[in-house]
Amino acid sequence: MRQLLGGKVRTAAAAIAEFARHGATIGMGGQNINRCPMALTHELIRQGIGGLTVLGCNLSLPLDQLAAAGLVTRTEQGSGNLERYGVLFAWRRAVERGEITVRDYSHLAMASRFLAATLGLPFLPVRSLLGTDLGRDLQRSGDASATTDPWTGQPVLLVRACSPDLALVHASLADADGNVVIEGVSSHEVDMVTASKAAIVSAEKVLPSGAFAEHPERVTISGAHVDAVVEQPFGAYPTSVYRHYDFDEPAIERYQSLARSGTGLTEHLRDSVTAHPDFTAELAGLRTRCAELEASMLELT
Repeated sequence: MRQLLGGKVRTAAAAIAEFARHGATIGMGGQNINRCPMALTHELIRQGIGGLTVLGCNLSLPLDQLAAAGLVTRTEQGSGNLERYGVLFAWRRAVERGEITVRDYSHLAMASRFLAATLGLPFLPVRSLLGTDLGRDLQRSGDASATTDPWTGQPVLLVRACSPDLALVHASLADADGNVVIEGVSSHEVDMVTASKAAIVSAEKVLPSGAFAEHPERVTISGAHVDAVVEQPFGAYPTSVYRHYDFDEPAIERYQSLARSGTGLTEHLRDSVTAHPDFTAELAGLRTRCAELEASMLELT
């Protein structure tokens, strides 16, 4: 049940322990190399919460690391890649081994599924999948149904609503009541959080209750839909946060090199994630690099 009052501030460890469970469906925020919820993802890995179904539009680095840790059994997504840095190699190998089942959608179809749940509807119609193999696959699996618009007689495809057990998002700012400010692109996240049974948002900074009272237009996601907020500077590292820091290209390339080769990835996750008590400890040796990424973002904005 969602909390209606303030006092939603938690550590990442406490929030994940309270709201994540084995076998949950996890809605993943972020896109590609932008504002991925890395601190929250690493806490899932640290606590070994598995059997997960991961949902989203472009499931990127968080999914691959969860797959490399053996915590994912199913994904439903618009895509799974790091674009110019390549596919998600650990995820792909797990799919090829039959360890993870996949249901492919388009980005628009996934966003429409979250919107349907937000509106309290069992489905929404889309047209973008008509006449495609993807649309036909979804009909064969029972995840979509073709019908006609009763007013025009034109064909539409119905995609079922999607309501994750838990949404994970990293944001620019939040307050102690769970009100969230996302600067830059927010993509599917607003509807995904609203549609989810619970939501954890990490933020670069968490302000006191009422911090946005005089400027409510800044709030991207209402605290009514957020169960826990976690203050975590650089909580999206090595991906970027608009107006805060740039993405760390060498770090992403190093990870992709390991993931592509298929060797050393378990040791990498052990040394960079599970060997540390929390995300702040993970970043302790990267202070100089983080300062460089802050400076790089300032040059861009």
